[in-house]
Amino acid sequence: MRKVQSIMRCQECGYTSSKWLGRCPGCGGWNTIVEEPIMETPKGNAFNSFNPAQDITSVKGAEKKRLPTQIPELDRVLGGGIVNGSLVLLGGIPGIGKSTLLLQVANNMALSGDRILIVSGEESARQIKMRADRLGQLSPNQFILCETDFDYIASQIEEIDPTLLIIDSIQTMFCSDISSAPGSVSQVREFTGRLLRMAKTRGLPTFIVGHVTKDGSIAGPKILEHVVDTVLYFEGDTHRNYRVIRAVKNRFGSTNEVGIFEMTSKGLTEVVNPSALFLAERPTNVPGSVVVVTMEGNRPLLVELQGLTSNSYLNFPRRLCSGLDSNRFSLVLAVLEKKMGFHLEKCDVYANITGGIRVVEPVVDLGIALVVASSYLDKKVPADIVAFGEIGLAGEVRFVGQVEKRLAEAAGLGFKRVILPAQDADIEEKGLDIELLPVRNVQEALEYLNQ
Repeated sequence: MRKVQSIMRCQECGYTSSKWLGRCPGCGGWNTIVEEPIMETPKGNAFNSFNPAQDITSVKGAEKKRLPTQIPELDRVLGGGIVNGSLVLLGGIPGIGKSTLLLQVANNMALSGDRILIVSGEESARQIKMRADRLGQLSPNQFILCETDFDYIASQIEEIDPTLLIIDSIQTMFCSDISSAPGSVSQVREFTGRLLRMAKTRGLPTFIVGHVTKDGSIAGPKILEHVVDTVLYFEGDTHRNYRVIRAVKNRFGSTNEVGIFEMTSKGLTEVVNPSALFLAERPTNVPGSVVVVTMEGNRPLLVELQGLTSNSYLNFPRRLCSGLDSNRFSLVLAVLEKKMGFHLEKCDVYANITGGIRVVEPVVDLGIALVVASSYLDKKVPADIVAFGEIGLAGEVRFVGQVEKRLAEAAGLGFKRVILPAQDADIEEKGLDIELLPVRNVQEALEYLNQ
């Protein structure tokens, strides 16, 4: 009898080894390496056929029609709706609302006449029905299949011929001809590859729910994110009611778009004015608080940035930030110490974006400098001021883009003054009732404290 060859593979990152290791050299995870049989690679390309090369001018153009989910915030993130034949991966921590969101999409589209198939490997049909009852009216066009075997799922797809397919979740599915356990790298890779071929050949848009690891990235091989058309991350704190969907990859639209939702007893509801929401509980006339204007895709958002400095009794003072890039945070603190003479080496320094949202745009640098200096000097940032600008290592405040949208959002919420880079000050205000306060460096920006 022929001996089955096997290999040791990490279930988190896909690292392979000829022998078992307690700690994966690739991702650093402990006890993540398991033995898997070596499978022969099937012949054929991604679409299971051999097609000759063809002149690009002879290729038929793709249809521009999209399927609306009837959830405008989600349609915005997807680029205007669901593209036929697309494969969309939705990841997020347990309990964040992934299944609830997709069930709402299924309900909306089914009531519009589309046939939706939900394949669940984690819940029973009764559990899904109980949650669907809370979300509103149901439709017989919505089908539930509690199965994990690909061959049977494929046969049901042939019979039902759905308009949209939802797989919840990819880590519970398996192919019967692969001997490894469900959720292993081999199973996830092969099952996703077969879904891809089915989606492209049938023109069937497919949503895949993916689990995430401890560091927040989607579990399984990175090829999972490379092979799909769109990757959506569901962010938020399970202790808060607000959720953010962020597109980190989108072949049919812009990346870094966000959709903002609130979790209620009847499911996820859209937040029409997120800037007003994030500023609802903002304290005024206190040191260490400023409003910054950031862009999430094409959407301007006003968020409150808070900072606090306190005397430290540790040999190595704390540097903690929440909702910010820790590297940018450290850079701004270094500029304040070097250029402004702040003795932060004796202080614990904290910064936080309120509301549970994460901001990675460098324009929050100026806000960080203002709140840290405000707390350190015990001076207030005026309540009618917003700020944005990137800070360089020389202490200069650098140019940013999409200034018109930022100014319009700030003026619409009643702010009267804005601190911005001097290079952006020549922009036309176009009738906006807001005063521009241009600054060339950090020192000029800090002069507006207590004014």
